[in-house]
Amino acid sequence: MAEIVNLRAKRKQAARKDARKQADENAAKHGLTKAEKALQKARADQARANLDGHRLGGHFLEGPKARMDEPE
Repeated sequence: MAEIVNLRAKRKQAARKDARKQADENAAKHGLTKAEKALQKARADQARANLDGHRLGGHFLEGPKARMDEPE
């Protein structure tokens, strides 16, 4: 005897499979590798540290109205 198959579930399963295939293709075409992501993060961290090292007064500003010439 034949197995009963839910066609709606099969259609959804096929749609998920197609979507996953499309997502993998897009990731391969447009995505970054793990090494590239790590390099990008390292460069951003280095740039942020460089900028923080060039701040006048040697401390961070607190809030939008903070001034450099006022002691904390």
